[in-house]
Amino acid sequence: MTDIAIVDYGMGNLRSVAKAMERVAPDQRIRVTSVPEEVMAADRVVFPGQGAMRDCMREMEQFGLRDAVLAAAKNKPFLGICIGLQMLFDHSEEGDTAGLGVLPGQVVRFDVDRLNGQHLKVPHMGWNEVSQIQEHPMWTGIDNGTRFYFVHSYYVEPSRRELIAGETAYPLAFTSCVAQDNIFAAQFHPEKSHIAGLKLLSNFVSWKP
Repeated sequence: MTDIAIVDYGMGNLRSVAKAMERVAPDQRIRVTSVPEEVMAADRVVFPGQGAMRDCMREMEQFGLRDAVLAAAKNKPFLGICIGLQMLFDHSEEGDTAGLGVLPGQVVRFDVDRLNGQHLKVPHMGWNEVSQIQEHPMWTGIDNGTRFYFVHSYYVEPSRRELIAGETAYPLAFTSCVAQDNIFAAQFHPEKSHIAGLKLLSNFVSWKP
């Protein structure tokens, strides 16, 4: 039986994530855990999060989860969700906060003035299309341009173009998914994205990077 750890540092919508994982992987052992040793022992790791970047980083540190998350991001199938994507990068404008530095790049806020006076609603909230920038096993059975559910005010700007697995227009393109080796991370919430989100989570359960 495979162990799938959902990292709990007090800042994620863990019930929804856990229920979605249980639905797509009924034969797997799903653990919502704040115990570093359980994260280290798991076969697969899901790293969700919501809220302010500085608060998320602080809580993760206080739970003693930093080393376990870093180790998981190096050597086992790893899925980041929302802030769990942003925390993988070097730095965030939100609270001038250092990230985990697993992936190179910055987290920046949507610029409400970048459209020459046109109003841009922040946070970006609701359903939006994801364009698949690279082929990846996590996209299996998911059409290019499928809509997923978003709620966020910040997004990642990777330093390397090859990290980008998906982009979304709001209205200009921003990075909504990244992939590198055993890591796949999404700005949207697959656990709130109905059929397409469940398919992505199912792909994660069977993914062999």
